[in-house]
Amino acid sequence: MVTYVATLDVPRHVVEYLSRLLAAHRRRIGTPRGSRALGTFRQAVLVLRWFRTRGCVHCLARDAGVSQATGYRYLHEGIDVLAAQAPDLHEVLDRCREEGMSHIVLDGTLVSCDRVTGATEKGTDLWYSGKAKHFAGNIQFTAAPDGTPLWVSDVEPGSVHDLRASRIHALPALYEAARDGLPTLADVGYTGAGKGVHTPFRPAPRHRLPTRTGHPHPQPTPTRRPSPGRARSRRTQTTLARTPARHAQPQPDLTHRPGRTRPQQLNNSWK
Repeated sequence: MVTYVATLDVPRHVVEYLSRLLAAHRRRIGTPRGSRALGTFRQAVLVLRWFRTRGCVHCLARDAGVSQATGYRYLHEGIDVLAAQAPDLHEVLDRCREEGMSHIVLDGTLVSCDRVTGATEKGTDLWYSGKAKHFAGNIQFTAAPDGTPLWVSDVEPGSVHDLRASRIHALPALYEAARDGLPTLADVGYTGAGKGVHTPFRPAPRHRLPTRTGHPHPQPTPTRRPSPGRARSRRTQTTLARTPARHAQPQPDLTHRPGRTRPQQLNNSWK
């Protein structure tokens, strides 16, 4: 094996900030001094390496000199400590009103993940996104008018629609903000979200948009005419279905009409 030195492209004050948060968390839960395999600084480096490179936890734990199970435990502990510092959505909206923002933006995105156990009511994988065609998690976020992220929700399975995920995490607080004069802008995926959430207008599928010639009225969708072979087959079936009784009636014998002579008798008389 070859040993090499690497540099983490993260400012030192960020590592120290996370290290102080981890140290406060250890004091809060009563961890004895010197009972951990890694100190708070090295644990912070492990967590930030995972955020920057998204490498395998086995490699990160090996470089830190701990087992894979301990590496996962340290990683999840660091993520929970950082997530606890995130502001609540109500706090974000109050700050937006204080800063005088005209509106906020609501959107959702899919974050790729490994396969997670779970099934929907139809029996399909719960975390499989039919839109993205891979396993993912659905997160909702709000942003300022210039696009700066302000708040991120908890993750939902990838099969959950954006509108449903927003009803769980974001819309109740956004309704209150809209009543106070802070509306929300969203894309067409949030159509029907409710009052205060403005989405672009999407015309009904039966109408057409104006053509390039400037026709102002919607064009009616042309109906599809059946093929000649199919129409002929339908006419034949209809005729047979309507006229079975006439075909069943006995046909009269025209050669035995009264007052007329059979052709055979005429030939015999001529002879």
